[in-house]
Amino acid sequence: MTAPSTAPAPPSRGGRWIQQWDPEDETFWKETGEKVAKRNLLFSVLSEHIGFSIWTMWSVLVLFMGPEYGLTPADKFLLTSMVTLVGAVVRVPYTFAVAIFGGRNWTIISAGLLLVPTVAAFAVIKPGTSFNTFLLVGLLAGIGGGNFASSMTNINAFFPLRKKGWALGLNAGGGNIGVPVIQLVALAIIGASGGPRVLLGIYIPLILVAAVLAALFMNNIENVKNDTGAAKDAVKDGHTWIMSFLYIGTFGSFIGYSFAFGQVLTNQFGRTPLEAAYVTFIGPLLGSLIRPVGGALADKYGGAKITLYNYVGMAVATAVLIAASMQKSLGLFTVAFVVLFVLSGLGNGSTFKMIPGIFQTKALAKGLEGEAAAAYGRRLSGASMGLIGAVGALGGVGINLAFRQSFLSYGSGTGAFVAFLAFYAACFLVTWAVYLRRSAAKGQATTASEAKPQLSYAEV
Repeated sequence: MTAPSTAPAPPSRGGRWIQQWDPEDETFWKETGEKVAKRNLLFSVLSEHIGFSIWTMWSVLVLFMGPEYGLTPADKFLLTSMVTLVGAVVRVPYTFAVAIFGGRNWTIISAGLLLVPTVAAFAVIKPGTSFNTFLLVGLLAGIGGGNFASSMTNINAFFPLRKKGWALGLNAGGGNIGVPVIQLVALAIIGASGGPRVLLGIYIPLILVAAVLAALFMNNIENVKNDTGAAKDAVKDGHTWIMSFLYIGTFGSFIGYSFAFGQVLTNQFGRTPLEAAYVTFIGPLLGSLIRPVGGALADKYGGAKITLYNYVGMAVATAVLIAASMQKSLGLFTVAFVVLFVLSGLGNGSTFKMIPGIFQTKALAKGLEGEAAAAYGRRLSGASMGLIGAVGALGGVGINLAFRQSFLSYGSGTGAFVAFLAFYAACFLVTWAVYLRRSAAKGQATTASEAKPQLSYAEV
């Protein structure tokens, strides 16, 4: 532990760059670090929250788009798929932007960029606009998905390992809740017979407020600046891609279902836009609120264990959805879908807790100790989080494309749910084989060759 006398003091609120940051030093953390970290977390959540709302705004805008817009269900699923795709892709550069510009600086820029898709949608959202125009403007909304990656990378650097599950879960959960919030606002507007431009007009000033507050109250950390070389190490590490696969199952499900839920209700069960809006926000809301719980449970019991059991629950909920879909039971279908949302949020928290733990374990296996081990873990986990978040978001693209094909082929979402069930089973097997089976085997080692040092991830 670093001596208290050498612990650097963070700058005042007016400061922009923190020259040294050591959250693993308990004295530094208790005296000054925790307060600064939580302040940055608060305003990071605000910007990310609005980013999620802008990213997913087309999930509710399509509910406003009746027959007069001339779009088929397949057109709408394709539109939301492409919006999700852009949101996934931009997460990669957004992750590295924190290292280049600084966390505070990039939060200001990324928040300001949200004005582009919002103003563009305000200009074109009317009957008579071509599908290609809607598609182009929808693609712009994808930049809102990038705010998650930069926010998570930034906040990861502020908190000590023992607090990361809680902090990252809260950060991501607060961002995720932007999905049900915009759906709730849309519900109120539809109920009041308002149009989509009212919805967009509400968010324009909120974007400006988020950017200004980030400028006034956030900080950059010097020692995570210009470390883009960590990306190469993260790409080469197999755990980055394993965790990306698992994150497809959790966050990919959350964002994909957030875009698709309302459309499934209107197309498969004949709900009106207002009837669909009454329930579509519930799943994303509960899934967002429970994400920090997933992180906290992972802090206590181990992320791999929570993730494993969570996939069992997601598979069971999906099986119920298949039965409800075949029986055309709207009540059972809605309840099971909401449960699936909740489990996806819980799994989001547990999987992201695993990431810093995995790289911390690798650091210890390399013989690193103390701050050296913590720095190694922060470096690789920060770089990998953006990549994992990007690949995970591609799951949302797959979900919307699967629904599109299922409705084209069968007239319902049943076929898509069968595919999702198979994928959750694969996620369960990967989690067990990579992060739990190996740990059990380590405890059973008997020969000299078996007794050599191995990595144990059971508690990550």
